[in-house]
Amino acid sequence: MVAYDETGSLLPVKRTIQVIDVQNPSHKESEEPSTKRVRPLGRVSSLANLISPVRNGAVRRFGQTIQSITFRGDNKSPSCAQKPCSKASAPTPPKRRNSKLWSETLDVSMKEVLSAKEIKRNEAIFELFRGEQDLIEDLKLARKAYHDPMLKLCIMSEEELTHIFGDLDSYIPLHEDLVRRLEEATTPDGLVGEIGQILVKWLPRLHGYKGYCSHQLAAKALLDQKKQDPRVQDFLQRCLESPFSRKLDLWSFLDIPRSRLVKYPLLLKEILRHTPKDHPDAYTLAEAICIIQGVLSDINIKKGESECQYYIDKLEYLDEKQRDPRIETSKTLLCHGELRNKSGTKLYVFLFQDILILTRPVTRNERHCYQVYRQPIPMQDLVLDDLQDGDVKMGGSFRGAFTNSDKAKNIFRVRFQDPTHGQSHTLQTTDIFHKQQWLNCIRTAMLAYQQITSTAELKELPGVDEECEENSPPAESFKIKRRSTVSEILTVEADNNNGSECSLVTEMADASSTQTGPRRISFEHRSKSKTLPCSKRKETFV
Repeated sequence: MVAYDETGSLLPVKRTIQVIDVQNPSHKESEEPSTKRVRPLGRVSSLANLISPVRNGAVRRFGQTIQSITFRGDNKSPSCAQKPCSKASAPTPPKRRNSKLWSETLDVSMKEVLSAKEIKRNEAIFELFRGEQDLIEDLKLARKAYHDPMLKLCIMSEEELTHIFGDLDSYIPLHEDLVRRLEEATTPDGLVGEIGQILVKWLPRLHGYKGYCSHQLAAKALLDQKKQDPRVQDFLQRCLESPFSRKLDLWSFLDIPRSRLVKYPLLLKEILRHTPKDHPDAYTLAEAICIIQGVLSDINIKKGESECQYYIDKLEYLDEKQRDPRIETSKTLLCHGELRNKSGTKLYVFLFQDILILTRPVTRNERHCYQVYRQPIPMQDLVLDDLQDGDVKMGGSFRGAFTNSDKAKNIFRVRFQDPTHGQSHTLQTTDIFHKQQWLNCIRTAMLAYQQITSTAELKELPGVDEECEENSPPAESFKIKRRSTVSEILTVEADNNNGSECSLVTEMADASSTQTGPRRISFEHRSKSKTLPCSKRKETFV
């Protein structure tokens, strides 16, 4: 740009850049049109500000386009007047539980009379009491806020809701009875007397949760399937955003009874820890702990059998030779999860007590099932090889076709002792932790099978039958003994691993799976106690 004076000589003209406030639309009116070049100063986050002024019109237009998009997204476009901002309504806060402690309900004079141990004991009892009240409230909420509205709005059929919710309502009177008994044992001052006998008589009634807990896997699968329906998903999302849900989804409410069951041993142990040894509850609370551990153990067995049968029913065979009697008679599913084979194919592997099965997840008529892959490997023919990282090169990778850097990690191999019976399979886990868990699980199953086989061979020896009959359980309890053998071996392995937690990895989370998330089966030995009438029972959690 040039200018001339009166004599016709050229005069230099300075180029200036004026900074304006893009948020003030009134400034455009006072903006004087002149030869001055004006560049609006946008937000720092705008990509246009990072582009230096150049002569290329295409790039300049690109910068203006990016800048306009940024402004449009922020509702701050300089080309339109800024509307006065109305205060956005804050989201409704979720409903919160009352977390008041027992000691906060007492008078100051009462606190001075009680010892610290008495206060802690009553605090632990109060936690048990409040937990029962919260459970009752949640069970009623599940019916009132989810079940009944979905049935009334025809979002789900009554049969589907019954399948998902089960007999949840039937447990409300059970927990209301415990609340009533604890209230009767509380004095007007708020102190609680003996509760041991109350718990000893009440805890066996928790056996009623066997059916509910064993049915949870199928209920969760149906709920996940129904979530594909937009009406169901919209309803559940609205409930999740409502204050009453406390930011918990429907399955969290349906799983509350199971999570409550596993808390009972911890709550009772805490009460017992603050109970004096000369207190009448000292013995009865120990008995109550033993009872609840037995209840949880029975629920776990029933739940394990139900889970095992659930997956057996979902197996699909391509060849009749793949069918094995050991599969149909299996009662225990030790672990299962997604792995990859040498070619990179995703496989879902099931380790039952007597046989290992590799499958491929498929969908048939909107029904999720598992197609058996190759020949299942019985435990008596199974060989396990722990492979080091880099021993095998995994296929199925485009990058691996041009470079040797893709060495397989976290791999192991399972195969038949006799190669003519079937193929070997190199399997890969997601990380070293899952690999170690799979190895421990398979080794434990193999060791358990060897011990059972040795015991059976010992019984067949001449002259040893009578001695074995004296030291062995009755024939009808053989299956139960067989299951306990696995847990005993697991505990021995845990001791040999310097006290590390003994667990079996089961489900590796998969978004398309119907599982409830990663699940771990663990077994713990309890120390023998002369004061407990059933101290040999192991502590098992649902």
